[in-house]
Amino acid sequence: MDTVSLACRSLGGEASAPPLVLLHGMLGSSRNWQTSGRKLAESFRVTALDLRNHGESPHHEVMDYPSMAADVLRWLDGRELERVHLVGHSMGGKVSMYLACRYPERVASLTVVDIAPRAVPPRWEKEFTLMREMPIGDFQRRSEAEAWLEGEIRDWAFRKFLVSNLERDDDGNFRWIINLEILHQALPNLFQQVPADGQRFEGPVLFIKGEKSRFIQDDDREMILHFFPFARLETVAEAGHNVHFDQPDAFVRLISNFIERPGQ
Repeated sequence: MDTVSLACRSLGGEASAPPLVLLHGMLGSSRNWQTSGRKLAESFRVTALDLRNHGESPHHEVMDYPSMAADVLRWLDGRELERVHLVGHSMGGKVSMYLACRYPERVASLTVVDIAPRAVPPRWEKEFTLMREMPIGDFQRRSEAEAWLEGEIRDWAFRKFLVSNLERDDDGNFRWIINLEILHQALPNLFQQVPADGQRFEGPVLFIKGEKSRFIQDDDREMILHFFPFARLETVAEAGHNVHFDQPDAFVRLISNFIERPGQ
């Protein structure tokens, strides 16, 4: 299996502190973790990764969970990290679940942020189509890209999130830093069930759900416990899908308490 060398962002922490690795969601990057990651660095040595086809990591035509997990393992091996506390949001949560079930010896604890193991119909078709149609060569400022999306995407925060993937090239023109075409093609892969039937992780697991989000439903609890028999589920009030953005203090407190006292 081809792997890529992932870009990463150190968010602080003492060299002797337990290592904690953060994995972002679809169209995100390591930048998404800066606020909550720096808070977590008060107790842990925190690193956020850019998954393949995202952020500053290389692009690759294969985009699926086995490949993303293999990239993370390569990164861990390159830093001689035998076991880490793993935190994954949304798509990154499924990468984390895949890793924990296939390579349990590498995962000291698992935190899954606002995603369930179940398969769902692919989302984001509209957003990807709009981004591919966007005339980015005509824009001088990101605000113009946001304005172009406004008629179809009403949520201003989501518009900002999408256009955060625009960066300037050496000539000062905007370009997508994500591999937009490959990600669009890979959507069916990324909404599959993870883990596969017959797999499980028997270490400590925390699922964090945003109160205003529908990505984890009440009837997902049975499936979660089937794959992760020692999992517990916590809901963060006044948070949507991006719990680490919406309520960073509550988010950090939950993870810190869970890792320090996993059985409670």
